[in-house]
Amino acid sequence: MDTESLKKSLLSKFQEVSADRLQKIQLGILDLEKPTADQAADEVARELHTMKGEARMLGLAAIGQLAHAAEDVLRAERDGRAATEVATDLLLRACDTISDLLEDTEGAQSGTPASQEMVEALTAASGHAPPAIGGAKAPSRTAIPVVPVVPEVEATVEEPAEPVYVPPPAAAVSPPPPAPARAAKAEHEEGHSPKALADRSIRVNVEVLDSLGLLAGDLLVESARGRLRASEVEALLQRFSRLGDRFLKLAEHLNVPNQMRNDLERIEGDLHMLRDDAFRFVRRNGDGIETLHGNLAMMADHVAEARLVPLSTVFDAFPRAVRDIARAQGKEVDLVIENADLGVDRSMLADVRDALVHLLRNGVDHGLETPDERRMLGKPAAGRLRIRVRADGDMLSIEVDDDGRGMDPQKLREVAVRKGLLTESQAAALSEREAIELVFRAGFSTRQEITDISGRGVGMDVVKKKVESLGGSVGIVSRLGRGSAITLRLPQSLALMKVLLVRLGDDVYGMPAADVVAVMRVKPEDRMEVFGTLAVKHRGKPTALVGLGPLLGVNGGNRFDKPPAVVVRHGDDLAALVVDGFVDEREVAVKPCGGEFLKGAAFIAGTAALEDGRIAVLLHVPDIMTEVRRMARPVTQGQAAKRLRVLLVDDSPIARATESALVKALGHTVDEAQDGEEGYLKAQSQQYDLILSDVQMPRLDGFSLTRRLKSTVGLSRIPVIILSSLASPEDRRRGAEAGADAYLVKGELGVESLAQTIDRLT
Repeated sequence: MDTESLKKSLLSKFQEVSADRLQKIQLGILDLEKPTADQAADEVARELHTMKGEARMLGLAAIGQLAHAAEDVLRAERDGRAATEVATDLLLRACDTISDLLEDTEGAQSGTPASQEMVEALTAASGHAPPAIGGAKAPSRTAIPVVPVVPEVEATVEEPAEPVYVPPPAAAVSPPPPAPARAAKAEHEEGHSPKALADRSIRVNVEVLDSLGLLAGDLLVESARGRLRASEVEALLQRFSRLGDRFLKLAEHLNVPNQMRNDLERIEGDLHMLRDDAFRFVRRNGDGIETLHGNLAMMADHVAEARLVPLSTVFDAFPRAVRDIARAQGKEVDLVIENADLGVDRSMLADVRDALVHLLRNGVDHGLETPDERRMLGKPAAGRLRIRVRADGDMLSIEVDDDGRGMDPQKLREVAVRKGLLTESQAAALSEREAIELVFRAGFSTRQEITDISGRGVGMDVVKKKVESLGGSVGIVSRLGRGSAITLRLPQSLALMKVLLVRLGDDVYGMPAADVVAVMRVKPEDRMEVFGTLAVKHRGKPTALVGLGPLLGVNGGNRFDKPPAVVVRHGDDLAALVVDGFVDEREVAVKPCGGEFLKGAAFIAGTAALEDGRIAVLLHVPDIMTEVRRMARPVTQGQAAKRLRVLLVDDSPIARATESALVKALGHTVDEAQDGEEGYLKAQSQQYDLILSDVQMPRLDGFSLTRRLKSTVGLSRIPVIILSSLASPEDRRRGAEAGADAYLVKGELGVESLAQTIDRLT
């Protein structure tokens, strides 16, 4: 498709989009006289600014001129230089004029008497000079326009206080719907005209696609329930068949009159026919269920595909944006984008775009050197900034790398100390990787001065939060003097997700299959201790071993000698999470947590319905890995100096292993007891500085053990900490009445909370 044909096809899209945008603008103008006037004015300003940029890109100078003049009136109204009532009337009339121009392509380019009159009225109200049609800011008409935004994904202009770079109006636009974009390519290949394409494509609100995605997931679950019911019907019919066989066998041995024998033979024939009909029904019903399930799965795939937007539609604005940032800093940058045709879930589009804007801005501002510096280092004068996209199963990997100066771990440590984020001893204890990851700390910035591009201490922490809120992860690799590479790993779709279902007691939990590296059995000989933390050997490397039940605050724990475990990955970190068993791997419709019970709960990302009626709780792996990293923190010199001998009493082997790892991570030695009775005997025979006890145990529970310890001469002064999954005020009161010195909830247990409690008691 040549440039002229592309402009014609995009003109039709602009007309369609601008009609909806005008409706939004008019509603916002009407709100200028309401208490929410400031918010409405911001919204109107953004929409006018976007319309102006898109119009100028398409050569529709008259529309751009009107939008510019309307912006001046809006600004004058906000500054008090124009009466609100007059401004509202003029802006609404301007919308009518723009609406007329949308139907008149020639008038939209060169203007009409009505548009010129409207511009003069707007100019008089604002006090500005009238903007000229086709001014210096307007691009050449031969320039290839950027695809305009659709209403469901709004183009926004950031406030100056925000450190997000926003391209000029020409670049501050977003993509069209994915389906028409894909259709456009197909239609072009088949020789169809853009007009035919416009007739074959429609816009669909993202909320409709969200509803369809959830419905498709629910239908998949219901078809799975149908499979389950079909197997139950088959089992019932088989039981009837066996009963009939027993009846017939019994009839053969009966000595009955001939008349009754004839009746038995007829019954026998009926039983055979009934059995044949039943098995034919089972076969037809099974085939129908399988066909239905396959069609529903196909529908779910199509809905998920319809939600995908090619990343190229987001990337189109980046070359101009990078060029402008580079020119502002006197740098030369070559932006390379690879494999940008892969799709991303439309609901994630804005977050992905914002994250990449941060990364590109930081790459130019912090990463790349000036041309003179690069020449002195033997590098090409123009720095290279590259975006690489690839599919990794159900995940999408987006890597942004540069060939700049890289990150200096020592400098990052010094900045963290200077900003008060770390003490000097804490900074010195950081590994090179941990020092580099300081850039993800809120408020961290290596800039001394504040500029429009960088220096406010906001950026990389925002990227990390955005990506992890989507169930993804951020990894960073940097080599001093050679450049940095930041990788975003994101799910392609948020509506449907493939998960591994695991069991903890009678409950089912799900983990995104993309985060699961392997499943395994934890053998005793593979267990080890690394820096006081329990670990297991996985593929020849030590991996943190954590009981998922205790981590989530679930009662009990696995009691097998070789418990099952799931090895999960988040970024470069691995952990083996011990579970009670595996259920299945399947695709589920993810739903946000409803009600107050799970809403906002730690480690929980959502829920999914299962075919047997149970609800699976979907876990948020980034949160889990953050807690695992905290638990696996090595011992510091200060902690090691105060070494205590601790008795740990818990009937769960996994809970004991987890809690023991926490205590050892603080530099203390640990003895273990399997129940209260054994714990009391050990406390009598040996000396301990501290006792930690579970509540629910056989023979002697934690409350009874505490009472017995506090009433025994020689043991009553030993501090007792109760560790329990029971978190109600009543349980805490019972612990206090028994004489416990502290009561900690397992689900909230971490290195910091345990260390503070031990320090206070000892």
